Amino acid sequence: MRRWLMRRWLLVSLGVALLVVQLLAPLRISATPALAPALDPARAQALPHSHLSASIPIEQQPFYGQLEEVSRKWSDVVLDQVVGDSPRATLINFYAVMAEVGHRSQRLSQPATLRREQLSDAERREQIDDTDLLFHLAVKALDASSFPESVRTDMAEEAAIQLKHVLDYVFTHSRTPLAIPDALEMRQINDRRASPADLWRIPGTAIALTSVQEGDPENKDYLFSAETVASIGEMYREIRDYPVIAQPFATPNFYKNFVYTPGYLVPPGWYLAFSPSLRRMIELPIWGQTVFQIACAFLALVIFLILFGWLSLQLLNTYRRPASGAGAELASGSEESGPWKRDAIAWRRFLLALPILPLTRFAKYLIDDVVNFTGMPLVVFTYLFFVIWYLAAGFLAFYFFEAVGRSSSEVLARMRGGSSNLQLQRITNFVMPLCRAIGALASVALGYRLLIVLGLPASTVLAFSAVPGLAIGLGASKLLGNLFAGLSIQTDRPLRVGEFCRVGDNLGYITKIGLRSLELQTLESRVTIPNAVAEDATIVNYSLRDRRGQLRPMQGLELRLQLEGQFSPFQLEQLLTQTRRFLATVPELQHPLVTLERRAEDGSLGLIAYATVALHGWEPYLTLREQLLVRLEELVERAQLSEIPLGLSYSTTPEQLQAIPALMREVVEHDPALTFHSCRMERIAAFSYDHVLEFSASHLEHDDFEESLHDLNRRIIEALALRGIEIPFPTQTLMVSSSDAADA
Repeated sequence: MRRWLMRRWLLVSLGVALLVVQLLAPLRISATPALAPALDPARAQALPHSHLSASIPIEQQPFYGQLEEVSRKWSDVVLDQVVGDSPRATLINFYAVMAEVGHRSQRLSQPATLRREQLSDAERREQIDDTDLLFHLAVKALDASSFPESVRTDMAEEAAIQLKHVLDYVFTHSRTPLAIPDALEMRQINDRRASPADLWRIPGTAIALTSVQEGDPENKDYLFSAETVASIGEMYREIRDYPVIAQPFATPNFYKNFVYTPGYLVPPGWYLAFSPSLRRMIELPIWGQTVFQIACAFLALVIFLILFGWLSLQLLNTYRRPASGAGAELASGSEESGPWKRDAIAWRRFLLALPILPLTRFAKYLIDDVVNFTGMPLVVFTYLFFVIWYLAAGFLAFYFFEAVGRSSSEVLARMRGGSSNLQLQRITNFVMPLCRAIGALASVALGYRLLIVLGLPASTVLAFSAVPGLAIGLGASKLLGNLFAGLSIQTDRPLRVGEFCRVGDNLGYITKIGLRSLELQTLESRVTIPNAVAEDATIVNYSLRDRRGQLRPMQGLELRLQLEGQFSPFQLEQLLTQTRRFLATVPELQHPLVTLERRAEDGSLGLIAYATVALHGWEPYLTLREQLLVRLEELVERAQLSEIPLGLSYSTTPEQLQAIPALMREVVEHDPALTFHSCRMERIAAFSYDHVLEFSASHLEHDDFEESLHDLNRRIIEALALRGIEIPFPTQTLMVSSSDAADA
């Protein structure tokens, strides 16, 4: 009998495997453009084929000096950021870090090198961890949003190594110097463009860096674009057969070692203990993997399927009714079983489904991180494990709520003093529908989540959810809508009593949340809002909740000031510095943030200050807001006054002009509360040499700053007069013709 069951289970498993393959086939086909899209035929070339003619060595490229300097920094420090505010910063950082990672992983993968350096296991582990950290920092420079979420991390890591090889080729086969722009040069490039864009492409290639990132409009750092990352595999296949030109930053075996050896970047110690001849034999590539990797993955998959099949078979047995024998009543979940024992079978189903989740994760870890599958085989395995995990999680959620409902029904029945099956059934009929509905909803949500992580567009997933939503919306009345909305608010808890929120157009403190409506105390009145309206409205919660259950929640305080007039970059920098320093001294404010924004309507700048406060009630809130606004206006004025225009007459000699910066430094630093930054000749005007003096102040009070500024202006006049340097009067030339004189 058992053999017959095992044969039947094997047939069922084979059928499920074929079904999964069929389901994955369209996903794989549809995902192909996202994983490795063909290069744009409109481009002249995806990569420069300069190997046919003379090319410039990387040592003669304009960026090589900076590359060496950055490489030395990364060889000593691993806690930094690869992405930068310009294509030059990100590209050079990425190339230097990936070269360091490739060299380290190559060195740590050579048994002879390890024996020569006599590294202990702890020292080798520490170096491997540092190498992994560097690699993770470099991967962050890639916008991997084009990859499905389930394989995004793995595909981004593989793309980073392929991109390193592509850059090795580009930097050594270019026939022209590669000028990589910094932040200032990017602004100059955009000034020359008809349509400015935060994007720069390596000349002659499809490799582009951009600061525009979907889902993160505030991003200012440059990353390799999503289109570049998606097409890296195609680029790598174009250049992988070309010989690698020897240069200090080349890593010719980086991708091969990563793909054809187990482990992460560095093979484990037990693998390095294999003899070189054995390693050459087991590293024979088949379908992009090695014989060793395929054998280990097959073994892990077989063990996983055996355990998964045994758990599934035991779970199916809970729905069978044994013909005879002890425990038949408990093993069956039918209506004939004892009503007081159904919670035991419900919890048994939950416990049988529970191990499938960690078992699936562990199997994926073995194939992904230990065996180190890569490429399309890894995508297929990842999709398979994600499908199994989410389906098991959906069943687990349903079993959990059903078990909770069964146990809760028994507890409620016993609390009411009942022990009859009828009384338990009445309570169960009330509790179980709600628990099963919650379990079904959780399962559906997990199903939607599975579709998203497999790469299905969110719009298609939302289309699936529109059908049940439409049915519920057509069948529910206003009262039921408010009741369900109240239940949703109490469950999701987007707002609580005492919190400072904006519900739709109403701003105030929540004073009551009922089954039908909630009350909001605004500045001038008390507003009652139906729960259905509140649920549909946009809720902005300015309160910061304390996980420890603090009774006084924090609330957000946001201030926006429009900056009138023109502000230089130095003035903006001073404004941000002074504002951050001031907000840090206000004891009522916590976690202050300061930034600038440019309004799309008129292009004017605005100052944004945000912090959390523990104030409750309109009076203290408005008092603090008024004080902060006045102080910020003072800081804006201070920033405007941090630059002093200084015009000098044409009679000023070159020697005197050369001494002006030092003279101004002496004048400014006479006051210990002032800091000199620069004094430069801005332009040669029609009647004067126009200079700009830049300084900063450390005064806490605005009146003290104004007094200090008064003294500074006086000292400037005295210092110029003492050295015979004149400040010219404003002049104007009036041309008078003879006809004008006659008319007069």
